[in-house]
Amino acid sequence: MSQEGLELAVVGAHLSGQPLNHQLVDLGAALVATTRTAPHYRLFDLGTTPPKPGLVRAGDGASGASIEVELWRLTPAALGAFVDALATPMAIGHLEVADGRWVAGFVVEPYALAGAREITDFGGWRAYRAATR
Repeated sequence: MSQEGLELAVVGAHLSGQPLNHQLVDLGAALVATTRTAPHYRLFDLGTTPPKPGLVRAGDGASGASIEVELWRLTPAALGAFVDALATPMAIGHLEVADGRWVAGFVVEPYALAGAREITDFGGWRAYRAATR
């Protein structure tokens, strides 16, 4: 894929090697980088099937952390198809990554956090999953 396209930050089930990664690959997405968010985010295990995390930006005065994400490049048409097929409570918003850029990426609707387990201290979905196997 060329350098043209839109970047999408993924944080959980769409990461490389995770169960929903094929949805990106099937649309012709290309992995650009593995990086981290800025240190203002909180991560939760939503208790879904397949397992998925929810990422939220910490509010004013709330503690947060830098969370592992992957950046994938998609054509505008592929990104549109991906977003159209996205199941609630997942949503696409804007995330600040470690280098200060803002990119489109996975966030979660706030209602999904009721009863969810906070896993921010693991620093990312893969680390959490490895520690809880």
